[in-house]
Amino acid sequence: MSASRPSLVIVGAGPRGTGLIERIAANAPELYAGSGLDIHLVDPHQPGAGRIWRAAQSPLLWMNSHAEDVTMFTDETVDMAGPVREGPTLHEWAGVAGTTFADRQLQGSYLRWVHQEAVAALPETVTVHHHPCRALRVSGPREGLQQVWLEGRPDPLPADLVVLALGHLDAELDDEQRRLAEYARTHDLVHLPPDFTADSDLSALAPGEPVLVRGFGLAFVDLMVLLTEGRGGRYESDTYVPSGREPVLYVGSRRGVPYHSKIGYEWTGERPPLPRFFGPGEVAALLARPDGFDFRRDVWPLVEKELGFAHYHRLFTAHPERTDIAWTDFEEKYAAGEAAERDALVASAVPDPADRLDLASLDRPLAGVRYASADAFQEGLRAYVEADLTRRHDPSYSADLGVFLGLLSVYGQLIRLGGVGPWWHGFFSYLASGPPGPRLRRLLALSRAGIVRFVGADMTVTAEDGVFRASSATVPGETVRARALVEARLPEPTVRLALDPLLRGLHADGGAETPDGLLRVDRADGRLLDRAGRPHPRRFALGPYTDGRTPGAFTRPRTGGPAFRQNDATARAVLAFLREPACRAPA
Repeated sequence: MSASRPSLVIVGAGPRGTGLIERIAANAPELYAGSGLDIHLVDPHQPGAGRIWRAAQSPLLWMNSHAEDVTMFTDETVDMAGPVREGPTLHEWAGVAGTTFADRQLQGSYLRWVHQEAVAALPETVTVHHHPCRALRVSGPREGLQQVWLEGRPDPLPADLVVLALGHLDAELDDEQRRLAEYARTHDLVHLPPDFTADSDLSALAPGEPVLVRGFGLAFVDLMVLLTEGRGGRYESDTYVPSGREPVLYVGSRRGVPYHSKIGYEWTGERPPLPRFFGPGEVAALLARPDGFDFRRDVWPLVEKELGFAHYHRLFTAHPERTDIAWTDFEEKYAAGEAAERDALVASAVPDPADRLDLASLDRPLAGVRYASADAFQEGLRAYVEADLTRRHDPSYSADLGVFLGLLSVYGQLIRLGGVGPWWHGFFSYLASGPPGPRLRRLLALSRAGIVRFVGADMTVTAEDGVFRASSATVPGETVRARALVEARLPEPTVRLALDPLLRGLHADGGAETPDGLLRVDRADGRLLDRAGRPHPRRFALGPYTDGRTPGAFTRPRTGGPAFRQNDATARAVLAFLREPACRAPA
């Protein structure tokens, strides 16, 4: 038999592990009153903040959400069986303005406090032990005691149950990255592969030298900050004053544009009644299909209709003077129409094209666009960013905020559905999780100063003639040569390429993966699935490397919090399992 008290091992003590402990504490009075339990947290970093939100990083790095839009606590909008335990948002806890973009050190302090509060809320019979090291492997039979092997420790931790709550992980280089890295070594170039930017050694990027940067999302924004303000540059109003230590960044990506600015105003008035066209009923119907479903063919039309509904509901209810028919008439025809009929309806009812939702153009704004010169493109993209900033801070375009709420609703349903592939997460991040407006204003200043140069859409990178070369069809015939290349993005969270030996061991031990390389988990409670589709009775997984990935471990208040829903379901499954003496693992 295992030890006298049940034992739960949680690998990963960052925001996701902390959220799970909070839910264990909330559900324990109902499901686990009076029983002893040892919870072992395994993480080399401080509990709560974990790696990403640790204190030891530059104070120049911000969150990309307003402080009032960050919470680790549940509310009545979370669809869960457990009790709601409300708590302060980041801005309430820290006493900062709600519209502040807090630095990551402050968020780390908030997360450490949440962890302490969650542990303090556990029953007296529950003890938490922190092991500041890495977990290397999980072994043990399906029906028996699990063993969690720790770095630097000869004997494993015995566990009745194991929950993996790992966050973003390092990965092996893929084939392209290996070729580029080898070319850089051979020709004495600099190649920085995908990484968490705060962990990258940027010292090899020399002042004044051109640097190719592939990726225009949040990792690029961090890179931009660390190589400018981080090297002594400063801003005087809308002008950048260089220190002379900055390289010149040539940035491009698939879209060729930065992520959309965070919306800079608050919601007022009636919210769109979501879900409307893509909810639990539609998800159940898709899951019941005997031959499965295809995202583009079967799911995307429902998503597109849902986002359109959120957009036009806000336009018609908040800005009716810019529409030509009554909302009730529009809604009836919109609900009944197919895609072409809805397009015709919108064209007749919404006169200004700027008020119409065009997801294809939003996704690829440079598709088919050509510039005669690189300098002309710099001016053109600056105008694009200026227009985006203006619109995203103008409440007269609050239909955009309706789309944001639609995106959150859709993401919650897609988590239940699973198997949607990686495109959706990138699209969501591009529209809904972009940088703060001030960051984009500073990008414009850096562009005017010549520190940042734009390459274009579908940027290609080749290694030839002893250098890296970048080009884009956006500026035909233009090629940039550089001796340094930075891949400004996080590693893909795939099981096969993960450097983490624990994840790779789970895959080798029969864990199932999706076609895009994520661990498959049971939608109901997060149990790991094997290749036959059987849930493991004693192993669970939460986080970005699973096919139940969510937008983040924390969320905006009153938006349903998919991660909170998952945490609650897993916590209740864990407690229900461990309270039964017959389910205790034999040695």
